[in-house]
Amino acid sequence: MRNILVTGSVDGIGLRTAAQLVAAGHRVVLHARNEDRAAVAKAALPEAAGVAVGDLRSLDETKALAGSLAAFGRFDTIVHNAGIARLDSPQRELTGDGLESTFQVNVLAPYLLTALLAQPERLVFVSSAMAGDGVVDLADLQYDRRPWNGTEVYSTSKLLDLMLAVAIARRWPGTLSNAVDPGWVRTRMGGDAAPTSPDDAASAQVRLAAGTDPDVLVSGHYFSDRDWRPSEATLDPALLDALLAHCGDLTGVQLPEDA
Repeated sequence: MRNILVTGSVDGIGLRTAAQLVAAGHRVVLHARNEDRAAVAKAALPEAAGVAVGDLRSLDETKALAGSLAAFGRFDTIVHNAGIARLDSPQRELTGDGLESTFQVNVLAPYLLTALLAQPERLVFVSSAMAGDGVVDLADLQYDRRPWNGTEVYSTSKLLDLMLAVAIARRWPGTLSNAVDPGWVRTRMGGDAAPTSPDDAASAQVRLAAGTDPDVLVSGHYFSDRDWRPSEATLDPALLDALLAHCGDLTGVQLPEDA
C-alpha cells in the first residue's frame, strides 16, 4: 500500500485516478480548492483517506495546503493533476499574487508543493501533447510582453510541467519524476468529442504512481501514446536549472537537495 496525493481530484481524470488507486488498495488523499468542492470530492470517493483544501491560485493557500498535508504523513507518490485551461480567454488573468493564473496554477503550484512536502519516491506531472505548441521564454514566463493567446499559454504551461518533471528528476536522483500526457479526454475540459475515456486516461497516471512494471520504474521520462516528443533543446540542463531557479525566486521557496 502506497500513501498517495492526487491534486485536483474532485472530478474528471483526477477523481478517476484516485478511485483506481483506492480500488488497488492504496491510501489516497484528495485535493480540492475550497470546502464546498471538498465535500463533493468526499461524497464521490468516501473511501479516500481525506481531502486537503487549498486554492492553487494563491501562494499563501498553496503553502498552507502543504502544511495541512503533513497530517497525512510522507507521501510515497504525488500526482500533480490539478490544472486550469483558459483556451478562449481574450486576455491575461492575474491572481491575488499578481501572477498570471494559468502559469501559477499549472506550473508554480506543483513546483511549490513539491519543494515544501517531504521528498516522495515518485512524482507524476500531468502534461499534454499540446506542449508541442508551447513556447518557452524564461524572460517572459507569464506573457507580460508576448501577445496573449490562451491556447498557447496553456500549451506552454504543459511544456513547463514536462520540463519540471525532468528538472526534478535531475536534481533528485532518489525520486522517480516523470510527466504523462493523458491524451484528448472526455472531460469538461476535453469535451464530448474526445476519443479517450477518463478511466483510460487515469490508468496511465496510476501506472506511473504505483505500477511495478520495469517500463515505469524510470525517471525523467515523458509518457504519451501520441507522436509529439520534446526537443533536446527544451531539455537542456542549463535551461532546466534556470526554470527551477525562476520558480524558486517567484515562490520564495527553493527546491531542497536530494534526500
